[in-house]
Amino acid sequence: LVPGYRVFDPSFEYLFNSYYNAVGRQFPRPQRGLLARPTLATVLDYRGHVDTAMERLLAEGDTGSNTAWQIVELGLHHEQQHQELLYTDIKHIFAASPLAPAYDAGLPAPPSRDPGPLRWIERPQGRVMIGHAGGGFAFDNELPVHGVELLPHAIASRPVTNAEYQAFIEDGGYRRAELWLSDGWAESRRQDWSAPLYWRRQDGEWWEFTLAGLRPLDSNAPVCHLSFYEADAYARWAGARLPREEEWEALAQGAPVGGNLADGGLLQPGAAAEAGVEGAVQLFGDVWEWTASAYGPYPGYRAAPGAFGEYNGKFMCNQLVLRGGSCVTPAGHVRASYRNFFYPRDRWQFSGIRLARDLS
Repeated sequence: LVPGYRVFDPSFEYLFNSYYNAVGRQFPRPQRGLLARPTLATVLDYRGHVDTAMERLLAEGDTGSNTAWQIVELGLHHEQQHQELLYTDIKHIFAASPLAPAYDAGLPAPPSRDPGPLRWIERPQGRVMIGHAGGGFAFDNELPVHGVELLPHAIASRPVTNAEYQAFIEDGGYRRAELWLSDGWAESRRQDWSAPLYWRRQDGEWWEFTLAGLRPLDSNAPVCHLSFYEADAYARWAGARLPREEEWEALAQGAPVGGNLADGGLLQPGAAAEAGVEGAVQLFGDVWEWTASAYGPYPGYRAAPGAFGEYNGKFMCNQLVLRGGSCVTPAGHVRASYRNFFYPRDRWQFSGIRLARDLS
């Protein structure tokens, strides 16, 4: 699209292609750790080369189609996803070190306050429309808008806290097979799970590894870094269930996007601050909330041709949907219709629990 553009290094297409089969061959994922990365100087030269070409493209405009602008817009939102994943990856790598290094030891701790008792927000039976219906950008997995029938249900007013999850641990939650899905029980035994991913027990007290290093566990903050299996087991222990994604979205449609997101600079979940739509708090930010919904296509969904069709569509199998964003999600990136998705065993994402239950 830029006349005379020269590829910086043809080998980069192979080196950096993470999963696009339509683009070409990919370096085997299990062997990526064996690669010597380009030097910092090379990376900066590459960045400058691409920036110069992008500035030309944006200044000169497209040649009669919207394709270039669609690619740029998708690329910008994809970059926001990578900004979030950088935080999660840095935390995961640093947590593996016995030295517990801090990404930023000066990060302020979120205010600790009593979140109050968990309340149930009752929702009636009825048909609702879900999916991205407004203006602005949306990923293809948020489309098309379609109607779903909701049965009477209730959703918790806030996420589950560390103190509430600690009660599950103390009641033998990780040792009671009857609370777990079969695959989850097998995974928890295989991985020897006994607490959320970054909890540490020291001198009889719980600590938590954060991007600021080890800190005393805030009992009022939302519990974080749980797999779907742990979230589901906790819900069963609590006599509840996880919300379905359409239940979550129907509630969140009336809530403004705000709260503890990456732009606030805390980079750690904090306790609930104030009431929101219908009394629900922390629908956006703090922790991604696991749902009971399998990640699949909406009715009428059609993957785009070529590499764009691989962006979301090829992953619509064996994963579960999360909603709401977290403390490391860019504020302009999340919305009520946004669908995140991970494998049920994954724990390194800032993922937590909001309970739901059926109403008879």
